[in-house]
Formats: sequence, C-alpha cells, structure tokens
Amino acid sequence: MYTIAKRFAFSASHLIGGLPAEHPCSRLHGHNYEVEVILQSAELDRVGFVRDYRELSELKAFIDNTLDHRHLNEVLGHDQTTAEVIAQWLYDWCKARWPEVAAVRVSETPKTWAEYRP
Repeated sequence: MYTIAKRFAFSASHLIGGLPAEHPCSRLHGHNYEVEVILQSAELDRVGFVRDYRELSELKAFIDNTLDHRHLNEVLGHDQTTAEVIAQWLYDWCKARWPEVAAVRVSETPKTWAEYRP
C-alpha cells in the first residue's frame, strides 16, 4: 500500500457547546489549525503517483475560502466543532473528490490531533 499526505494550515475561532461554563473551550477562542489529508492506494498511476500533490491544492483553496479566519460554529452550522467533527467534515469533502483519501487529521495545537478514518 502506498501512502501520501499533505498538510494545510488555517486560523479560526470556535466554541464547543455542551461543556460546563467554567471550561475554557465553552468560551469563544481560536486556534492555528493544521489539517493533514492522507491518501492511500495499492497501485500507482501511470506517472508513479498515488495522486499528484498539485491536485490537492483544491483543498487549500477550500480551506482558505471557507474556514480561514472564520467562526467554525457558523461554518459547520452547529455547536459541535471539535477537532474530531472538523476532521470528519473535511474527510467527507475530500473523499467526494479523491477516492484515495483514507483519513484526515486536524490539529489544534502542536501536541494534539484528531483523526477521522472510516
């Protein structure tokens, strides 16, 4: 199995509903997110790629136009804007375009990440 990945970054704010009022994530706050899309294939294309990295620039444009410097609760349309939920939301977007997508990771900090992999 061949695996490739590409990272993208954006900054956005959110709050997480359903938490106690004293929890810091229940208040509006922001992160410098990193998104990593992971693609896998048992075979390479005629050039030798799983997928040309340049094609993944479509995700960068989507992130820049939809998420960057936005309030994620408004973008996703609900209060569950955890890294886990964002990872699945981006996975669904990516999988609709590239069948080789195996997972999406979302990091809110350099030491934490959530991954959606069906």
